[in-house]
Amino acid sequence: MDEYYSSTLTGWREWVSLPGIGVPWIKAKIDTGAQTSALHAGNITPFERGGEAWVRFTVQPWQEGTLDEVEIELPIHDRRTVRSSSGHTQDRLVVVMDLGLVGRVVPAEVTLTDREEMVFRMLIGREALKQGYVVDSGASFLGGRPPSKIRKRNRGLA
Repeated sequence: MDEYYSSTLTGWREWVSLPGIGVPWIKAKIDTGAQTSALHAGNITPFERGGEAWVRFTVQPWQEGTLDEVEIELPIHDRRTVRSSSGHTQDRLVVVMDLGLVGRVVPAEVTLTDREEMVFRMLIGREALKQGYVVDSGASFLGGRPPSKIRKRNRGLA
């Protein structure tokens, strides 16, 4: 029970950062139904570097447009078959990256997938949350939001 009281409270949706790959803001859904976190990634291209498996991909942190798009190269940590909530399975590459969530940075296993049609560019799953997070399903953005001028700029309003 002591773990519960020393946990960090998070809402059902949060603005998170991916500091190791240069993404200061990305909107994420906190998904206790998902085991592994998932990130919207484009141009997913596996390759070898020094005899090791790596992947190159792009991240578009903002729903509308390619402003602030980042190209990333990371070692492949694993390959997994993931079952969606609709029952479909998909083979995905898994990378490990730091995740900034509600004032803390934790390592997270993240699958790469096309989430273009989804409202959230990222899902935060149980493997990341079990590092000391408790979810308040009635709360949102407990970790704060990007400044208004950044949100407007990335929607083409500024």
